[in-house]
Amino acid sequence: MWHDLLVALALLLVIEGIWPFLNPNSMRSILLMIAQHDNRSMRISGLVSMVSGVILLYLVN
Repeated sequence: MWHDLLVALALLLVIEGIWPFLNPNSMRSILLMIAQHDNRSMRISGLVSMVSGVILLYLVN
């Protein structure tokens, strides 16, 4: 189980690093736009992301 968790974390880091490596200016502007959102919309987007991940895990397994 720990091995699978570490593999998933490593893949997450690789995938998360692709966008800033390829286009750092775009990444910077998107992060500035995200920083201007209020807490409620950030929480909703986080919830949608988590639920989507759980559904994807359920479908894959």
